[in-house]
Amino acid sequence: MVDARGAGASGVGRRLRIGVVTAFPPGRNSLNEYGFHLVRHLSRLEEVSDVVVYADQTEMGAPAPLDRVTFVPSWTFNDLLTVPRITRAIRRTRPDAVILNLQFATFGDRRVPGALGLLLPAILRMRHLPTLVILHNLADNVDMRDAGFARSAVSARLLTLAGRILTRALLRADIVALTIPRYVEFLRDRYRAANAVLAPHGSFEEIARPSFGIPPGRRTIMAFGKWGTYKTVDLLVDAYRLLLDRGYDDLRLVLAGTDSPNSPGYMAEAARRCADVPGIEMPGYVAEEDVAPLFLSAAVVAFPYTSTTGSSGVLHQAGEYGRAAVLPRIGDLVDVIEEEGFQGVYFEPGDVTSLADALATVLDDPERRQMIGRRNFAAASGVPMSEVVQWHLAHIDRLLERRRS
Repeated sequence: MVDARGAGASGVGRRLRIGVVTAFPPGRNSLNEYGFHLVRHLSRLEEVSDVVVYADQTEMGAPAPLDRVTFVPSWTFNDLLTVPRITRAIRRTRPDAVILNLQFATFGDRRVPGALGLLLPAILRMRHLPTLVILHNLADNVDMRDAGFARSAVSARLLTLAGRILTRALLRADIVALTIPRYVEFLRDRYRAANAVLAPHGSFEEIARPSFGIPPGRRTIMAFGKWGTYKTVDLLVDAYRLLLDRGYDDLRLVLAGTDSPNSPGYMAEAARRCADVPGIEMPGYVAEEDVAPLFLSAAVVAFPYTSTTGSSGVLHQAGEYGRAAVLPRIGDLVDVIEEEGFQGVYFEPGDVTSLADALATVLDDPERRQMIGRRNFAAASGVPMSEVVQWHLAHIDRLLERRRS
């Protein structure tokens, strides 16, 4: 491993040791896939000596080794001591700067530990450690009841208020990077956040241009996610039943992914409810090496969501593999999606017939399916993660230069 204090190509005159706070595979907490690709590409930069990952501890075991990456398991989901544990690990390993890969439920789905974890950027800033937060959603834009965080309208309003307080805490970081332009504008207008900046989401893989056709055999409708709150499979299963009743006899439905932390046991119960429906597969957790075959097998990727919490990593993956998408017409979700350059066929949320019609539109029109797949591939592959991490490092360099001057 190269010494972090040696000379190098960085704007501050030496190679940098970068810390990253993130969920990480084989753990299955939210944003683990994004964390994996972020760390992998950071570790390849010439300006970086090594990356220290302050990862979540899970029952899945230790992460697979990566060159120039040190893993320091430092926190567990719903742990009240997340902040002191991570802070001690950072003090011991002495990174030059820390990137935090966050959404509002990163550290827990229970209110107190989840909220306490989000104080970490402010505490690191108080310790004069350069901090850059990659923030994937905003509390102001989350339907707290639908996402499983509140059971009543009153508690939802209280959680939204608490979320705004936590947003201000997150904005104590040196830089808060968001992937959606209107989120940046919102933070600048509502919170007067001059440190809110736009950063591309980035495509996870620099892959060759995919085939925009579909494999022979049964046409696959696929959905992928953490299920049970605002992402539910029931509507999609009902739409699939309706397509079978209409005479679509060459279909299969693949429901990939696991339970949301807020809904343990959801997928097992869903499997029981649809046991009589032919052609449904539930492969469960999808390992990184199986993601590409999963997406490339699909004729269409469906998003049976009832609300949204921000930019969709699954949509970016669908785009990387040139797949068409069927999406709900929820609030400003359509605008957010199209701001990022993606496209899909839309359905009315909660309407089984509307979802079945949208799926049929894609299935029955190969030319349109391929056109949408090409558009989504262009949107997803426009800025690879290898360039996104250079963008983050440039901001860190400027922070370090200001502190040295």
